[in-house]
Amino acid sequence: MKSFFLNDPKMLIYGFMIIFFGSYGQTFFIALFNDDIKNYYSLTDGQFGLIYALSTTLSSLLLINVAKLIDFIDLRIYSIIITTGLIITCISIYILPFNIFYLVIIILSLRFFGQGAMTHAGITSLTRYFGKDRGKAISFGNLGGMLGVMFLPIIVVYFKNFFSFREIWLFSSISLVIFLPILYIILNNQKQRQKKFKESIQGSFKKWKTIDVIKNKKFLTYLPITTFFSFIGTGLMFHQIFIFSQKGWTIDMLGVGFIFLGGFSILGLIIGGPLIDMLNPQKAILYLLLPIFLAILILLAFDSFIFLLIYMSLYGFNLGISSPFTGSLWAEIFGLESLGTVKALFHALVVFASALSPVVFGFVIDWGYGIGMISLISLVMIILATILPITINANE
Repeated sequence: MKSFFLNDPKMLIYGFMIIFFGSYGQTFFIALFNDDIKNYYSLTDGQFGLIYALSTTLSSLLLINVAKLIDFIDLRIYSIIITTGLIITCISIYILPFNIFYLVIIILSLRFFGQGAMTHAGITSLTRYFGKDRGKAISFGNLGGMLGVMFLPIIVVYFKNFFSFREIWLFSSISLVIFLPILYIILNNQKQRQKKFKESIQGSFKKWKTIDVIKNKKFLTYLPITTFFSFIGTGLMFHQIFIFSQKGWTIDMLGVGFIFLGGFSILGLIIGGPLIDMLNPQKAILYLLLPIFLAILILLAFDSFIFLLIYMSLYGFNLGISSPFTGSLWAEIFGLESLGTVKALFHALVVFASALSPVVFGFVIDWGYGIGMISLISLVMIILATILPITINANE
């Protein structure tokens, strides 16, 4: 393990930090301001969910064409561009004029730069440069995201006692400005790293175009099981206030729950990274959605505080194992040279999945249904996604 950390510590720091700051575009962070935004624009859950879905869908389409540039341009330039984009977006929230079109652009930019491009850059780079240790590298990088999940909600809830929600977004932009020079320093040896990588894979892998990946049978087979957690998890997180109110859980309980979510997501990363390096990703991926399946059963059946903690823990564990499992899967199937292109498409579809659930679950809520219907939809999706690769692989 010591040799792993000493192999390329700057790249590990890069992945950790850029994924952490990408948290500003993740649903868990944006959802902390849901009530503020809905009240500001006088929106219902369904209406805001629709805006969120539209913006996120547009960001996913943009991501397919832009994120694959990581295969072709210097990582330093690419990273500085996307980080600057998120800085401008956070400042724009501080301005926030009373205009729905402006809100669509804001959410689109948050999702594209934060959840999309910055997370994609971190995971793709760690997968690419760490070879057989890619599972451990992805897990380490995603610790940044998990620490974001664990501590940013606590910080935001505390700051809300003293500052407006727009001022908190201004502080977020300042933290990103501080990150920019750090980003440049830790990537100062990127040319040598890229040259070494190119020499190591020369002639080893086929170059993939986006259209070829879309037509690939294995990509389509494993797509549901690798994207459905994004749909389900985002929907549950986006409407967490509604779910908690139905269960009789308080906002203070939510804060405690996030600590368990963050802690178990880190546990998932610690276990998932080394585990996937030892296993066949195409077989291990079949168990990917088991924790969230159990979490939803608990959410459906129990109301006491202890089960809130179990629910959040299982959710977090699934969040933790998802990235190393899926990252290693696509690297094994498609190789490393075109990994940016493959993961740009995959990440765009993940973002698209995360776009659908807030509006779907939002209108389920608006139509008078509750946790029961949301849970039923989620459980059926998990079962179908798990059966698909088993059935197709059995027939080959």
